[in-house]
Amino acid sequence: MTKYICQCCGEEKEDWPAIAYNAPYFYYCLSEEELKNTELTSDVCVVEDPEDTHRFIRTVLVQEVTDDCRDLDYGIWVSLSEKNFNEYVENYDNKEFEAEYFGWLSTYLPDYEFEESVPTTVVVNNSIGRPFVYPHQSYEHPFVYDFYNGITKEEAEKRINRVLNKE
Repeated sequence: MTKYICQCCGEEKEDWPAIAYNAPYFYYCLSEEELKNTELTSDVCVVEDPEDTHRFIRTVLVQEVTDDCRDLDYGIWVSLSEKNFNEYVENYDNKEFEAEYFGWLSTYLPDYEFEESVPTTVVVNNSIGRPFVYPHQSYEHPFVYDFYNGITKEEAEKRINRVLNKE
């Protein structure tokens, strides 16, 4: 990790690694047979089954850390409708493309229990990279509460260490 002097507080800091997921949760639930009908890249995932086609894109969620100048970044997946997914894919290389989509959170973070998916707004601005995700504030869930109210540095480091298998 790179050390630097923080512009916010003047202290020496190290960047935190992003907590990234290589595929949507749905993908990990598939059998070997079902995986044959799947396309997975670092940015999109399409799963075809007899009843439906499921379309996912990789996104970024930035979690505020209330007692530190750094934020915790997540590389998560959301599902999109066919129309929105196709528009996103068609414009993937267009640096001028901007859009806003409705999506469902498709990564289940280990710090929370999910009985159902969380509704999100997906903001695409190809000039800055992967889309950003904002859970709907009106949806009552501890994940949504933490997103809008922040987590502590201790909690952020606990999550990072869990992912890095240091706990």
